[in-house]
Amino acid sequence: MNMWSSGRRVLQELLVQPAVRSFSVTAAQNTVVVERWWQVPLSKVGSPPRLHPRRHKIYKLVEDTKRNPAGKMELILTQTVPKVGGRGDTVLVKKSVGRNKLLPQGLAVYPSPENKQIFAEELRLLREGKPEERTQTRTGQLTVDFLKQATLKINQMPSDEFQVTKEVLRRQFVKKLGVVVAPHALSFPVESVKDVGDYWCEVTVNGIETVRVPVSLVPFEDPSTKYQKQLKAQKLQ
Repeated sequence: MNMWSSGRRVLQELLVQPAVRSFSVTAAQNTVVVERWWQVPLSKVGSPPRLHPRRHKIYKLVEDTKRNPAGKMELILTQTVPKVGGRGDTVLVKKSVGRNKLLPQGLAVYPSPENKQIFAEELRLLREGKPEERTQTRTGQLTVDFLKQATLKINQMPSDEFQVTKEVLRRQFVKKLGVVVAPHALSFPVESVKDVGDYWCEVTVNGIETVRVPVSLVPFEDPSTKYQKQLKAQKLQ
């Protein structure tokens, strides 16, 4: 009888205990970051540190999260997040977004000194390292994705001297696609073309990734002739 009563009591205690909540949905607690006012001297290997009974119990305040801007938290992105930023960017986001999305999914980390140093070194390698060690910036990656889906269409002008060269391509990239391409970043397999047809060129973004962009040279069409064709089509309908 005592065994059954004790077992029933243990079961009741387990049922009464509150369910464990996920950390990502748990209400945030205020955090205070402190450090010792007096540095603890180094001790011998294998020996515990020698703490002063009073001096090493004095701390100074480093950060009080309660005084941070309401509703915002600072994070370093580990991946490109649309409408937020790119890898290595330090951003301010809503606490709900940071705790429930970015941190649990590994898209961001806290801006600790160690994490800042890691991404600063990565940025240095991006600028100074070898091409195989470089990583694409957020803007560069967006440009690469855009160029992979783009097609450059050029209208042939009614002139015997008209021809498509690298300089014409650069102007057309700005006019038709809104992309500024430096001369050294553009590669055209031929010196110039003047015949109607399909061609291609290559654009290298930040010296890391090269994208092949289709180029179409189409016949010149007089706007007035085009308007007449539209009127004729409307009449047929």
